[in-house]
Amino acid sequence: MISSLRGTVLAVSGTSAVIEVGGVGYGVTVTPQHALSLREGAETLVHTALIVREDDMSLFGFADLDTLRVFDLLRGVTGVGPKSAVGVLSAMTPDEVAAAVTSEDDGAFRKVSGIGPKTAKLIVVSLAGKLFPVRAVAFAPAPSAIGADVVVALVGLGWPERTAQQTVEDVLRDLGPEQSTPVLLRAALALLGPRQLSGATS
Repeated sequence: MISSLRGTVLAVSGTSAVIEVGGVGYGVTVTPQHALSLREGAETLVHTALIVREDDMSLFGFADLDTLRVFDLLRGVTGVGPKSAVGVLSAMTPDEVAAAVTSEDDGAFRKVSGIGPKTAKLIVVSLAGKLFPVRAVAFAPAPSAIGADVVVALVGLGWPERTAQQTVEDVLRDLGPEQSTPVLLRAALALLGPRQLSGATS
């Protein structure tokens, strides 16, 4: 069982990353938000789940143990495989999953690609009582480091550094510094959406 990897990021593309540990490169499937926070050449710690099948062995990696735990719980739901579980966590944070389950809001899961109405209801029923809103405080970097990671991700997507910095400052002011990198990145991209449209028409 490979429970975690600490090493150098060799490559990142889409939802795949290659992390070198002891001279061996491990291919890891990650969420799009997690991928954007990884930088080639930088060291990272990824919490992993090794999925073994008859004809395949796959590693799925997450930035914190809370997300890994939710991933494992989702995989335990009938009709939810590892790829579908990653799909849920690509669209929702662990807190949002917990909130949807607690409020019996299966509609939140129906919005995820590949999750139908029946499976969405099963997720709510199966995870009831197993989740509660959590914040990965023990594994989160300092607020300034989080902000810097989001700025780097936005610049990597083509935004000017000054625009990225201002947007991150706005998001941190609205949501607070205790938020995780994926949450802040999603908020920043949502805020930049209208700006991008106005910039394109000017």
